[in-house]
Amino acid sequence: MRAVGLKVLKNKLSEYVRLVASGETVLVTDREQVVAELVPPQAGRSGAPADALLADAMRQGLVSAPLLVSVAAPTRKPTTSLADVLRALDTDRGDR
Repeated sequence: MRAVGLKVLKNKLSEYVRLVASGETVLVTDREQVVAELVPPQAGRSGAPADALLADAMRQGLVSAPLLVSVAAPTRKPTTSLADVLRALDTDRGDR
């Protein structure tokens, strides 16, 4: 475990991020007081930031997991035929 001041961390951020990525914990200090910890990601954490943000939103109760999980996509039923859409476009454009 290492400790680093804010100013040094700012100037050598890439170096300290590499240390954390390799498994080391870094304590961030401001005026000799620990203000933060940089720790490696938890086991099983996805590498995609969107997944982490979604997991955090679920923990906060902002979103919830689906009640039913389906492997297949739902079937798509057209609401109108192509001929009807083209006819409506022609009618709409005929006014111009």
